[in-house]
Amino acid sequence: MKKYEIMYIIRPTVESENIKTIVNNFNDIFVRFGSQVLELKELGLKDLAYEIEHHRKGYYVWLLVEATPEAVAEFNRVVRITEEVIRFIVVKEGE
Repeated sequence: MKKYEIMYIIRPTVESENIKTIVNNFNDIFVRFGSQVLELKELGLKDLAYEIEHHRKGYYVWLLVEATPEAVAEFNRVVRITEEVIRFIVVKEGE
């Protein structure tokens, strides 16, 4: 397993209960695939560097995970079809 840093931005219009659900669902993906979330930081609502889909703010979440390639592939698949997420990035640690 390799370590990955993941950051995703949730639309600012999403309610706080739904944000918790989204974060938990993404964390469960790694657990189901035999991986683990080493660190989780909810950075909160921040200004975006540029407007994305008519939003000037977004709710930032950062993860450090030790994950299998299958877990990362499943995360990528699910995050792409989650309408509440407006941007995401997955970076292998050390790159």
